[in-house]
Amino acid sequence: MPPVVLAQHVTKWYGSRRAVADVSFAIEPGEIVGLLGPNGSGKSTIFRMLTGYLVPTSGRIEVAGCDVVSDSLGVRRAISYVPEDAPLYDHMRVGEFLHFMAGLKGLHGAGARGAVDEAAERLELTAVMMLPAGKLSRGFRQRVSIAQALLANPKVLVLDEPTSGLDPHQVIAVRDLIRSLAGRHTVLMASHILPEIEKIASRVMILLDGRLLTSDALKEMTQHLALRLSSSSPYALIVLAAQGVSGVREVAPDADAGTGHYLVRAERRASLPADLIAALVAADVAVSELTEVRPDLERVFLDLTKRLGEAA
Repeated sequence: MPPVVLAQHVTKWYGSRRAVADVSFAIEPGEIVGLLGPNGSGKSTIFRMLTGYLVPTSGRIEVAGCDVVSDSLGVRRAISYVPEDAPLYDHMRVGEFLHFMAGLKGLHGAGARGAVDEAAERLELTAVMMLPAGKLSRGFRQRVSIAQALLANPKVLVLDEPTSGLDPHQVIAVRDLIRSLAGRHTVLMASHILPEIEKIASRVMILLDGRLLTSDALKEMTQHLALRLSSSSPYALIVLAAQGVSGVREVAPDADAGTGHYLVRAERRASLPADLIAALVAADVAVSELTEVRPDLERVFLDLTKRLGEAA
C-alpha cells in the first residue's frame, strides 16, 4: 500500500530565510506520527504546505496520491487541519458552527446531520451543542475544532499543538481522543512537548532549524544502549577502561544522579554490559552499580542535536 503522505526533498524559503531544508518523509495509512521540535523549527510551515496553505519553494508533496500544487482540491478533500488556537465563530452555537462547517465541506441534508451527530458523539459535545462557542472552555473549544475537522471523514488529520494551553485533565482527554482515531484516520500532530508526544504517537519525527534529524526517534531509542554506572574510582580511569570496549560511544557524568554516577552510551548488543564489567574490573575500577537506563525522547533529541552541531 502506498504512503498516504509523501514529502520528497521539500524546501521552503521566506525571502532570504530558509524555514524548511530538504525534508523527506513518508507516512503510512492509519499511523499516528508526531512531529517534534522547538518553536521556530519549521513544524507549522510543513503543515501549511501539506494542507495547501503554502507552496513549497522546491520539492514535492503528495497527500492520498494528490500533488499539493497541481491537485490542491484533491488534497483538501483528503486532509483536515486543526491549527494551534483554531479560531471559532464565538457568536455561533456549537451545533450551528458544525452544520456550517459541514456545508463548507460539501455535506448537506441528512448527510450533514449524520456527520454532525457522529462527530458530536465521538467528541462528547452533545451537552454543549446549544452553547455559543464563545462560552466554551479551552478544552471544549479544542474538541469542537477537532470535531469540525472530522466531519468529512478525512484520510489525514493534521493537528498543530493540540494540547497547547490545556489543563492536565483536558490534556489527558485530548490524548485519549487522538489515540482513538488511529486506524480510521492517519494523524500527523506537532508538539514541542516531548513527554506528551511520546505518549501519543506510534512514530516520532524530530525537526530542528528546518532540518529533519530523524523520521523515527522511537526506533533510535531502542537501537542504542544507555547504562548507568556507579563507581568511586577516578573518572579518567573509568573512561580509559570503558573506551576499550567495542561499541562504547561515550562516558559522561550523570548530572541527575550526582557525584560518582556516570552514563555510558553504546551500541546495543547482548554481550556489551558483560564486556564492560569485565573491562572495568580488569582496570581495577570499583563498580557498585551497572543498570540499563531507558532512553527518552529528550535524550534522543539532545544526542541528535549534538551530532548535527558536530557535523556542521
